[in-house]
Amino acid sequence: MEELDLIVDMTKEEMQNALNHLEKEFVKLRAGKASPGMLSSVRFDYYGNSTPLNQAANIGAPDARTLTVQPWEKNLIPEIEKAIINANLGFAPSNNGEMVIINIPPVTEERRKELAKIAKAETENAKVSIRNARKDANNNIKKSEDVSEDLLKGYEERIQGLTDKYVKQADELLAAKEKEIMTV
Repeated sequence: MEELDLIVDMTKEEMQNALNHLEKEFVKLRAGKASPGMLSSVRFDYYGNSTPLNQAANIGAPDARTLTVQPWEKNLIPEIEKAIINANLGFAPSNNGEMVIINIPPVTEERRKELAKIAKAETENAKVSIRNARKDANNNIKKSEDVSEDLLKGYEERIQGLTDKYVKQADELLAAKEKEIMTV
């Protein structure tokens, strides 16, 4: 019985991880409004180490169309600009000697539709991960010995309930992201 509860807990954790990953992917999808999270994937060479941008600079969004990156050391500005360009985010950084400034271009209707498709694909990937967690859990439950069939059925229903809950949450995240993307 404890073994089965452990399987359920691990499955719940896997499903939550799939949702957490989906949320991180959604942050990267820029919908026209500047957000420091847009630069979360940017890494640069900091004294020979590949370092996330937010560990060597303050990233801000003073308005809806501008991001600022203020490095803690001014000599890092050229490295940071290069890293932003190399990250293929579609940004053209500039600097004023103190900080890197990124103007976020307005998003076209065509690009909005493309972003919505990407969001749907990411959501589908999360749902696949959730369903795979369900399949693995059900397989592990069936391997359990000395457990009545009624008990096994009960655990499979719990796993299905978790699956339904997390798939619904993924759909809700998608609906919110699509609304954000399509809002001009």
